[in-house]
Amino acid sequence: MITLTPTAIGKVKEILDMQDPKPAGLRIAVVGGGCSGFTYSMAFESNPGLLDKTYDFEGLKVFIDQASMLYLDGARVDYVETLEGSGFKFDNPNVKST
Repeated sequence: MITLTPTAIGKVKEILDMQDPKPAGLRIAVVGGGCSGFTYSMAFESNPGLLDKTYDFEGLKVFIDQASMLYLDGARVDYVETLEGSGFKFDNPNVKST
């Protein structure tokens, strides 16, 4: 199972509320990234896919496809703000190197 921190949930909801029309939820996926290996993808979705696993985080729907679940099991998504910038941070115990 994937986990989103309260900070990440709040930020996604904030961005989601600015969308028109409002999407049904957030898709999190792992996609091939060429020579750098896999990358994380986050995008708003109107509808979940047929084989998606749907999670509910304080009213925020998160859709994850079956292939991505193999890589995201146990991952934690946070939203961080630092002097260098801000963004979503993935802590994934399945990653062997970065």
